[in-house]
Amino acid sequence: MNDLVTPFLAVFLSEVLPGQLETWQADELTELTMLDVEADCYWCLSKLLEGIQDHYTYAQPGIQKTVFRIKELVSKNNSAIVNHLEGEGIDFLQFAFRWVNCLLIREVPFCAAMRLWDTYLAEGGRFSDFLVYVCAAFLACWQKDILSMEFQELMMFLQKLPTHDWQDSQIESILSNAYVLRNTWGNAQSHLQT
Repeated sequence: MNDLVTPFLAVFLSEVLPGQLETWQADELTELTMLDVEADCYWCLSKLLEGIQDHYTYAQPGIQKTVFRIKELVSKNNSAIVNHLEGEGIDFLQFAFRWVNCLLIREVPFCAAMRLWDTYLAEGGRFSDFLVYVCAAFLACWQKDILSMEFQELMMFLQKLPTHDWQDSQIESILSNAYVLRNTWGNAQSHLQT
């Protein structure tokens, strides 16, 4: 849950702390300001979680369902990736669980995650469905690498993707591809059945 509140915390602190995030000092804030920021973060996190509550209940059925939907979409749109992962004995839950659990915030630099989250929030009630397309587009951008690796290297790669230098342009490309996937597959009969 800490991962999920971090973007909200950064946004609300940016209103009261000058300069770049890396230079902020929490001891410069008054107790009242901290309480206001905490209340705003709590409200926003609560609102975000309304649509994905089943991600964070016993056995996390929402995460499992979302990972299944990602695999289903990738198998329809990019079967070579699914075939290769299955051939190497890798299940989507082994890497995509964290993607969905943390909404990709751990997979990209924080500045790029802020751009990603801006889109999540703009999606409103459709956010949880859009996450499926974002994750499928995110995976597809690594197709060439994925298809060239065997189990050990592939697992290490999928659990620590080389996104350390990503910026808004890479996230915008992922989001653009996610919108294309949604427009292509979103209305297809029997696609992503729950």
